Amino acid sequence: MYRSLRRHLSPEPFRPMTDRVRSVMPGLLTAVVIAMAAAFLSDNYSGPVMLFALLLGIAFNFLSTESACKPGIDFASRTVLRLGVALLGVRITLSDAMALGPTPLILAVLGVATTIGAGIVLARLLGFDRLFGVLTGGAVGICGASAALAIASVLPRRADGGESDTIFTVVMVTTLSTVAMVVYPVLLQQGPFTDIQSGIFLGATIHDVAQVVGAGYSISTDAGDAATLTKLLRVAMLVPVVLVISILVSRGRGEGRVGLPGFLVGFVALVIVNSLGLVPGVVATFLSDLSRWALVAAIAALGMKTMLGQIATVGPRALVLVLLETVWIALLGLAVIACR
Repeated sequence: MYRSLRRHLSPEPFRPMTDRVRSVMPGLLTAVVIAMAAAFLSDNYSGPVMLFALLLGIAFNFLSTESACKPGIDFASRTVLRLGVALLGVRITLSDAMALGPTPLILAVLGVATTIGAGIVLARLLGFDRLFGVLTGGAVGICGASAALAIASVLPRRADGGESDTIFTVVMVTTLSTVAMVVYPVLLQQGPFTDIQSGIFLGATIHDVAQVVGAGYSISTDAGDAATLTKLLRVAMLVPVVLVISILVSRGRGEGRVGLPGFLVGFVALVIVNSLGLVPGVVATFLSDLSRWALVAAIAALGMKTMLGQIATVGPRALVLVLLETVWIALLGLAVIACR
């Protein structure tokens, strides 16, 4: 009996897990420290935290070749990323989404579908692979950097890793979101739109959640609430889009059965649980903050895996692609709220 108990209490069965934890800790902690530095800069200089994390990560890209840090950087750029996307579900409730009527839902579905479609067509016209159009169109149509990271996580891995396309997309959508956060409210207040209409437009057209919130509440509380709820509807579109992409990619590889990505299951589960009112406010706030930190750390890790020279290889045609996608979704948003 003593020998049996000793065998069960032996640390040997847990050794693979502890070895794994030890291998990822240096790189993971580095990504977290960079994320904290980015948050400090964002809070004190009012810049986009994602962009700060990305640039700081790029400054430490030499660490991605270090054997001590590489496993943790890879872990942060993939597993931590998926955790952050899954936890986005805690921000959404079905009742809040339905409160604004059909217009935000129509804009979310039309905006995402047509922007991805436009991205595929424009990518081919500009000489890019259609998957690059899916990546940029999904980022513009859904929720900016978070969508870019989620979509990139299920796209086929290229020989060069594909990080340059992802980093370029994150840089572009974050920059354009910041510009839109400043410019769109000024233009809308010169037009005939109500605060609710303006909020719906902002939520349907600006790429990143933080910039949507900033733009909406710069107009009024009503506009901010409408913008946030509309944006969260677009965030919810992440589930069907990533699922469809995952299925198509798996079929393209000749794989038979397609498994549902675990982070999408987590996302949907949190939306349902939150909609039923089963998530206390304190817990919801904590999980929302954890999601933000996970995504910022993932961006920092992606930055560490990328060199500036790689981003430059994407070229000016890619800039034109993202700009055209942004113009498209803005025009669509104007058309829909004008007819509301």
